[in-house]
Amino acid sequence: MKPKRTILCVDDHEQSLSIRKIMLETRGYRVIACSSGEEALECFRRGGIDLVLTDLIMPGLDGTKLIEQIKTISPQTPAILLSGKVKIYDRDTQADVFLPKGMYAPVELLERIRLLLVRKRGPKSTQRTPRTPSQPSAA
Repeated sequence: MKPKRTILCVDDHEQSLSIRKIMLETRGYRVIACSSGEEALECFRRGGIDLVLTDLIMPGLDGTKLIEQIKTISPQTPAILLSGKVKIYDRDTQADVFLPKGMYAPVELLERIRLLLVRKRGPKSTQRTPRTPSQPSAA
């Protein structure tokens, strides 16, 4: 059995956090739920996180700043930013994916997570040996 991937799920709205946690756990992910950016950063520093899923607007350390700090520690860790405020996405962010709350189906979120985790892990196929350019034949 393959090891479960661990998702750090962050939202200051407890009900949204709980719904996402249950949805992800029923799909076989291990979920670490945090209700603040500061708490999430502390959890991330302990290691073992494969993907970060965070709300944008939170008191203290918001989603954009959280992702910034996570990418400083681990640039290859994928991050998804969720927000009810679509216009705020005009800001530069280091998130790999932005999804406006209520504008996507849960299946879309799950597919984005799956694709980001596959990209992080790399393709399943065995690595090919690089082809060497053909040598000109001596005449």
